[in-house]
Amino acid sequence: MFDAKAFSPFETLASQLVPYSHEGDDGSHDLAHILRVFKNAMRIQASEGGDVRILTAAVLLHDCVAVEKSSPLRAQASALAAEKAAGVLADFGWSPGDIEAVSHAIVTHSFSANIQPETLEARILQDADRLDAIGMVGAARCFYIAGRMSSSLYDPFDPSGSDRPLDDRRYAIDHFQTKLFKLADGFKTNAGRALAGERDKRLRDFLVAFMDEI
Repeated sequence: MFDAKAFSPFETLASQLVPYSHEGDDGSHDLAHILRVFKNAMRIQASEGGDVRILTAAVLLHDCVAVEKSSPLRAQASALAAEKAAGVLADFGWSPGDIEAVSHAIVTHSFSANIQPETLEARILQDADRLDAIGMVGAARCFYIAGRMSSSLYDPFDPSGSDRPLDDRRYAIDHFQTKLFKLADGFKTNAGRALAGERDKRLRDFLVAFMDEI
């Protein structure tokens, strides 16, 4: 059940935009994900500054178009979301400049898009979203997505990928090395970088424990 108070002090904005914020049944990009990214973004913004209204709208709409990880359109997901977000905000009477600021943050937040964020709000959104891909939540999301893609947990004969090419579409645990462990080095804000260091360590500790059990 949606509770606008979770997005305090932007309850009104959340009530307007949450109906457009996500689609489909992907539990790794649902309202819970959006709320976690919002909390991350507010924590970073408290240290870094930036236009909090622009940032909140970008958080609420950054995943408003659903594209599965296995889709050939995955790299276009953030551009499609930015386009949809622009239309939604225009309908609510936002100015062209503010719409452009939100759209830029959305289009550049995605790892797959590989576009550099040029504004503070865009850098904060990218950091806030990537924080949700590492740490314990990141591990949980990794295995959840692997299940949606019908991947195996790991190669039973070479789980660490020492003598085979890494393949994170086939083995969930390979995703740690192919992507997740690379994220912490790319954070754009000082506050985001500090938080990423903590979560990256948790993720690496998790992998050590996981490997010990198999």
